[in-house]
Amino acid sequence: MRGMGENPGEDCPFAFNMDPSTFKPGDLISYRVPEAFGDMPFVGEIVSVEQDHIVLRHYGEGGDGTLMKGSLEDRPVVSKQEALGED
Repeated sequence: MRGMGENPGEDCPFAFNMDPSTFKPGDLISYRVPEAFGDMPFVGEIVSVEQDHIVLRHYGEGGDGTLMKGSLEDRPVVSKQEALGED
């Protein structure tokens, strides 16, 4: 992802899997929380892949991170409730 690095024109430091048909635990994905943050990208790590959704945590939170349910698409959507614990 060009232009997502620290310096202008620099590549993003993350390699995201953006193909839902190949999602697996441990993959890094770009997810979004449109109800609260529009199209702002967040980095997540897939914990499990279910038939109709994924379970993920925000990247860098390790085993202590809050688990969230996300849609099964190229840039998964997480609800505001799942991401922030708010209604």
